Amino acid sequence: MPALIFDCDGVLADTERYGHLPAFNQMFEEFGLPVHWTEADYAVKVLIGGGKERLASLLTPEFVAAAHLPASRDEQVALVAQWHKRKTEIYTALVASGAMPARPGIHRLVVEAAAQGYTLAVASTSAEPSVRAVLEHAVGPERASTFHVFAGDLVSAKKPAPDIYLAALDALDMRSDEAVVVEDSNNGLRAALAASLNTIVTVSSFTANEDFTGAALVVSSLGDPDGTDFAGTDPDGTAPDGTDFAVLADAGSIHPHRFVTIADVDAVLALPQPTQETPS
Repeated sequence: MPALIFDCDGVLADTERYGHLPAFNQMFEEFGLPVHWTEADYAVKVLIGGGKERLASLLTPEFVAAAHLPASRDEQVALVAQWHKRKTEIYTALVASGAMPARPGIHRLVVEAAAQGYTLAVASTSAEPSVRAVLEHAVGPERASTFHVFAGDLVSAKKPAPDIYLAALDALDMRSDEAVVVEDSNNGLRAALAASLNTIVTVSSFTANEDFTGAALVVSSLGDPDGTDFAGTDPDGTAPDGTDFAVLADAGSIHPHRFVTIADVDAVLALPQPTQETPS
């Protein structure tokens, strides 16, 4: 049976804006760090795969001096791990509070895929506790228990490297032509393409203007039957209220109508495998 593999952040829920960003900033305040990321700042940071890696990007000589941090590389690595652990705790609590509702179409498509015998998985470079919390909130604990979860530091090279997807395929004992990926970012798309996986992109709040060349289908969201089939897009490339459905690009000639169905996923699965050089 084929697999449907979801990214987590921005795909299952709009976690970056309403979860990760406020969690980072609360953690910074708790640790007395002289930094507060605005949405504009974070739009740059999300281009870095992995929360620890985003935190490590702060460690310029100027920041280390201003924050009175140790100069030792080993001590800095330990501090980043400590910061990230606390940030994950804050983030998980935000998920549990309901601050991040599931994106349109996630629960519906998961139910359809399960009914058609698809293996369900999440492949994300976020911390595993964070991923599991979002997944349970998005599809319910019972449905979430049927997912294979590949997350966190399972691989050292984060997206856009294909490692997380290659690890997932290996663990699932599947070939790349037996799976479809749902992503929201250029980094995620590049990772999937480098693993020769056909990909549906559902843009999120920080990724609407990214380059999605190579995706089989790009949509504003997966959509739901009670949403609106929106012919145009806002200037940022999204449908008006974040819930309406718009096809932004359809390189695979999938032609979804009103929302993405499992039949559309089947059509993506049947496409020739993409080929792309592995990112360096």
